[in-house]
Amino acid sequence: NDILPQDSPAWHYLESRLLQLTASYGYSEIRMPIVENTQLFCRSIGEVTDIVEKEMYTFVDKGEDSLTLRPEGTASCVRAGIQHGLLYNQQQRLWYMGPMFRRERPQKGRYRQFYQFGLETFGFNGPDIDVEVIALSARLWKMIGLEQVELQINSLGSNQAREAYKVKLVEYLQDNFESLDADSQRRLSSNPLRVLDTKNPAMKAVVDAAPKLMEHLDEESAEHFELLKRKLDALGIAYVINPNLVRGLDYYNRSVFEWVTTELGAQGTICAGGRYDGLVEQLGGQATFGCGFAMGLERI
Repeated sequence: NDILPQDSPAWHYLESRLLQLTASYGYSEIRMPIVENTQLFCRSIGEVTDIVEKEMYTFVDKGEDSLTLRPEGTASCVRAGIQHGLLYNQQQRLWYMGPMFRRERPQKGRYRQFYQFGLETFGFNGPDIDVEVIALSARLWKMIGLEQVELQINSLGSNQAREAYKVKLVEYLQDNFESLDADSQRRLSSNPLRVLDTKNPAMKAVVDAAPKLMEHLDEESAEHFELLKRKLDALGIAYVINPNLVRGLDYYNRSVFEWVTTELGAQGTICAGGRYDGLVEQLGGQATFGCGFAMGLERI
């Protein structure tokens, strides 16, 4: 979509507020290329996610390399951090802004080339950094006068706890197989957690009655989540716990969150993120804590 001269001032205003805000929190800009090796996204986002299965713009260039227009920024940011030695035994607060690409069904609030602002933090353990990135986004809404937004939070626990929970979830979903739509039946064997995130109202009753991940958290993740809630309460940031919030990318663990508005119809998420403590190691770096978010600028 074109951004026409009459719309540019609104973009400049939003971008200038974002620059002001990130500078005040001590974040530095990083700029990554728009085209990356396809394997980067398959390894980070997950082979059986909607993005990798259906939405990436991938092509083979003249050198027979498989390349992809970036569908999101976190994987590229981690790749750059590993490649340039920014992450090991260091703490980083980084931000980026630019176009992302997904071949989604065009509908209100969705473009195949869309702009994201994202920030990533590395090397911080504990819930303080989760609270920081949420508080930063909450401050943005105040700065630009966005009022009809709701913060939804959940915990995905550790990878081990999640795997144990998946077994229980799959058992339950198989018992209710006939009630699942075709998409969820397909996901059952490949990515069962995503069934919880269905937007199909006909499946609401099945999903609501499913076992809750929150009830199967490991002790450390449960404690992390309690502290997160306490710190958000202390800052006066209202939130709703959404037990079906799982995010569509494989790399998340522990805290996940979304800012949602009712003013955009079905595409109501304007900002989403969480922790991804295993991603740096997964992409070949030394184990490093990670947490961040991305926001869709067109929607905002």
